[in-house]
Amino acid sequence: MTTQIFQASTLYGTATLAAALDSGCFRPADRRILLVCNNAATPETSPALNEMPGFERLRDRFDDVVSYNEAIFPFHPGGWAPRGDDLPLWERYLRHEWQLGTDDVELAVESIQVNPSLALAQIFTGAPVTVYADGLMSYGPTRNKIDPLVGTRVDRVLHLDLVPGLKPLLLTEFGVPGEVLPTAAFTKVLAELTSLGDELPDVQEPALLLGQYLSALDILTAEQEENLHVLMLKGAAALGHTTVVFKSHPSAPARFTRSLEQEAERLKVELTVLDTPVLAEVLYQRMRPALVVGCFSTALLTASALYGLPVARVGTDLLLERLTPYENSNRVPVTIVDALLPELTDNAAVTEQRRGMDVETLGALVRAVGFAMQPRILPRLRAETEGWLAKNLNERTLRYFKRKRLTSLALPGGVPSQLSFLPRNATVRRVARKARSLGKAVRR
Repeated sequence: MTTQIFQASTLYGTATLAAALDSGCFRPADRRILLVCNNAATPETSPALNEMPGFERLRDRFDDVVSYNEAIFPFHPGGWAPRGDDLPLWERYLRHEWQLGTDDVELAVESIQVNPSLALAQIFTGAPVTVYADGLMSYGPTRNKIDPLVGTRVDRVLHLDLVPGLKPLLLTEFGVPGEVLPTAAFTKVLAELTSLGDELPDVQEPALLLGQYLSALDILTAEQEENLHVLMLKGAAALGHTTVVFKSHPSAPARFTRSLEQEAERLKVELTVLDTPVLAEVLYQRMRPALVVGCFSTALLTASALYGLPVARVGTDLLLERLTPYENSNRVPVTIVDALLPELTDNAAVTEQRRGMDVETLGALVRAVGFAMQPRILPRLRAETEGWLAKNLNERTLRYFKRKRLTSLALPGGVPSQLSFLPRNATVRRVARKARSLGKAVRR
């Protein structure tokens, strides 16, 4: 007997799994379990995905639905990991709880680098793993070094074709291939959720603004994020849009929309604020936006690649500057959106939907950024990155790198070319260490 366990934490992720099953991306199994993980900061006060509107449309793809939160209570899914010595005990316990018996287990998980996905892969030792990715982060490097006992069991990265031709870097250190989820299957599943928008306001062809609540991730301050939303509204109005819909993040405070409402009144723009927990893709189908505006949301690429809607970005230059540390996993999504999509204030580029880079150039840029983010995980990309930086680093492309980072990795652009031998010179490094230690001794 074979049981497949599909771990999901969002309705979007569940829709991705449903599309993969519909299109035959997983081999037949005797039983399929949807493992629901509620990763909210306080899961007790936030609905799990199987309690959200629309879940019942996706439910029939699975034989059973079980809760990971209940199984490991009182631990939090994102913060708990089993101790190595306890792995056999936890596997025995979960097999009992989920009635797995002696079945062969196959896993399909989200972010393998972190819990709960990593914990599941460790508990079910020996189970083959499929990583499915529904966002832009799959194009970036693996954010943490993964135990080879886990990484070598991943057989593929199943991802949406958000940037046709661009290949994921995720888990390539283990030689894991990417596999594209058929777009038609995914949009067909999302079409099943369209009727869930019956309570949505009847607005047609508005400019749709996507809120992300970046202050919750400590990327921007609350004030900066409010200003970013206002910039979206101003940019849309400057392009002639008089009907605007703002899709706020479910966790965003109410005050995030007050400044927007005030600005809309000043600009004489009809503003509708949506706080209903609905997928952006449902809005695309129901409202057919004349323009979709966002910062670096994956929904910008689904609008463009899957639904053929006009899109525009805003604030990516600020994000490229503010993201810390450099290896922040949001860096590649921001880089892709910044390099690919037209900037909101460039009226001609937005109107003509000009793309910034072709996919080959973008792929080379993403690999260079990926190496700079995770040189220890992707050492094989050093020579390629050095060559790319030597030929392509200029005022425009420097925005995707940091001088300090380039210097620390001894990459082109880090220091003046005539001093490029210094970072690799053992004598210079030894003298610098001695000078630092003497400085510390003097301060004491």
